[in-house]
Amino acid sequence: MTTSPQIAAPSRSRIAAASLIGTAIEFYDFYIYGTAAALVLNTAFFPGMDPVAGNLAAFSTFAVAFLSRPLGSALFGHWGDRVGRKSMLVVSLLVMGLSTVAIGLLPGYAAIGVIAPVLLVLLRFTQGIGLGGEWGGAALLATEHAPPGRRGLYAMFPQLGPSAGFIVANGLFLVLGETLSDEQFGAWGWRLPFVASLLLVIVGLYVRLKISETPVFQAAMDQRRIAKVPIVALLRQQWRRVLLGAGAMTVAYTLFYTATTYCLAYGTTALKIPKTTMLGLTMVGVVFMAAGTVVSAMVSDRLGRRRTLLTGTGVAVVWGLVMFPLMETRSVFLVGVALAGALGLMGLVFGPMGAYLPELFKTQYRYSGASVAYSLGGVLGGAVPPLVATSLQAGGVGVMGVGAYVSAMALLSLLCLLALPETGEDSLQ
Repeated sequence: MTTSPQIAAPSRSRIAAASLIGTAIEFYDFYIYGTAAALVLNTAFFPGMDPVAGNLAAFSTFAVAFLSRPLGSALFGHWGDRVGRKSMLVVSLLVMGLSTVAIGLLPGYAAIGVIAPVLLVLLRFTQGIGLGGEWGGAALLATEHAPPGRRGLYAMFPQLGPSAGFIVANGLFLVLGETLSDEQFGAWGWRLPFVASLLLVIVGLYVRLKISETPVFQAAMDQRRIAKVPIVALLRQQWRRVLLGAGAMTVAYTLFYTATTYCLAYGTTALKIPKTTMLGLTMVGVVFMAAGTVVSAMVSDRLGRRRTLLTGTGVAVVWGLVMFPLMETRSVFLVGVALAGALGLMGLVFGPMGAYLPELFKTQYRYSGASVAYSLGGVLGGAVPPLVATSLQAGGVGVMGVGAYVSAMALLSLLCLLALPETGEDSLQ
């Protein structure tokens, strides 16, 4: 008892660094695929298709990882609730990172034929499994170490990982786009960010192997409060919160992947905005996302998670109808406003979720509950929007229909949040 105050403070600082660095690396891996899918994978792995069909095929492989994420969440959640948060975070980082490097080394269709897209789908599936276990563990690492009244602040660090990972990922693509010709980029340049992931994984492993197990989970272990099959206990006792939590997360995914993956492809192909310009505008938008994440996470400790989330989601319902009229002006400034608004709102919603989803579930199955809810939200909000948006655009509905779809997903999240309770003052024990 006398030694715990001495180790608590440095341990918490290491936890903050580990949760930020780890999620940044994981999302870097995930985002470079999304950028590559928008820019080059259609020609590298699906040649011979018309542009719309090629984009749909590339975005379909992008969607595969979202479908495997719930499986990864259940798998890592089971063992994370059985043996601990720390060990699963190390394994998830390896699964995600090695799959990413393998994609960068995978020969294209011209070299090995139809087996190339088949292997691409398998590696993308494995990526999704790794990320399915990553976020929940990182969020629990932060929230279960946080002192009372500061869980939103501590959970802010893993929530900043996506912003950091995206900026690094797109920054690399931006540099490559400026320094390589289109032929060089399409032939081999796009592979470099994937292979570079190996260095990031080594750094992430070094940091994560030095962290400690969370005191909340350690107490549950000491008191033998561990579920034999956490996912079964979760679905028996709190299945409703899993579904509502997933619905609440949908708006964040929808805003992000519409503003980045779909709009990147739409801006470069339909609006004829240069690739490097669109990448630069997207990176500026992600800075707004990071700012929104910080502000909303800190505010949620004072005003409550639910109230903060309802505010951001309500504004997102309106922004979906504003976003694409701004895009259609073809003005670089107004396109930037459209992207910054969408990504800033994504940050406002995403920031409190690092604490809110873990707070919804009991310790015995918190890893499983938070991870599955988060990943299921990704299936509807992350995998579907680029596919729906591309289909709406090609089917004559146009991009105004895409904006209406974004608003509809925001409304769905708003209704789910209204059905969920406030959790900021609840104990995690």
